Amino acid sequence: MTDYEEFITNIKRKTGIDLALYKEAQMKRRLTSLYEKRGFNSFSEFFKGIEKNRELLDEFLDRMTINVSEFYRNGKRWEVLQDKIFPRLLQSNKRLKIWSAACSTGEEPYSLAMVLSNYLPLSQISILATDLDENAIAKAKAGVYPERSITEVPANIKTKYFDKEGSFYKVKDEIKRTVTFKKHNLLKDAYDHHYDLIVCRNVMIYFTEEAKDQIYQNFSNSLRSGGVLFVGSTEQIFNPSRYSFDIEDTFFYKKM
Repeated sequence: MTDYEEFITNIKRKTGIDLALYKEAQMKRRLTSLYEKRGFNSFSEFFKGIEKNRELLDEFLDRMTINVSEFYRNGKRWEVLQDKIFPRLLQSNKRLKIWSAACSTGEEPYSLAMVLSNYLPLSQISILATDLDENAIAKAKAGVYPERSITEVPANIKTKYFDKEGSFYKVKDEIKRTVTFKKHNLLKDAYDHHYDLIVCRNVMIYFTEEAKDQIYQNFSNSLRSGGVLFVGSTEQIFNPSRYSFDIEDTFFYKKM
């Protein structure tokens, strides 16, 4: 067993996270950079450090979950969501069940609430947002972001739903109340059902083909007929029918 394979085994035992389901070259590169920065010479040394130091464990989790996000990321796709996807979904149901999976630091679920507020009062909007990283969830709940995170936000939305505090922008409480944050491991934990919309963007690229297949099947099972999966701009599903999906628009897949 190699040093990294032993690390995978130890991490799975300690955290329940199976690093074998992440692309090895990418993950090894990210984690080697971290342990070298922290003064370790091997994965076995690094794991001993994680065992003794909660902060190091948190830093490991933060590094492996790749928290890079912004509001209205890839703006044209959000226009499709607003102008095409939401109107169709709302024809049959005014109380949409929405899940922002692997939500990172909260930009995505808050964006969903802001877009949906064009059609519904905030009191009727409820979004589940989940992530593996508790630090990311804590940042999401705080709802404070640098200006670079909101460059894609339309000016009227920026004025309506953010308060400027120094060089940062804080999401207003009325938007915060629409989102419930929970910890969830896409590769291990149970999925709820009957969702109208699942959003999972710019995450699947880090998983192996086996893991992707498992997650896409789980998403399909979690959507009601006619529900939609919205994926990232690098994550086109090349065999959507395998998961009972039709292409509704670029990066939007409708459950058959």
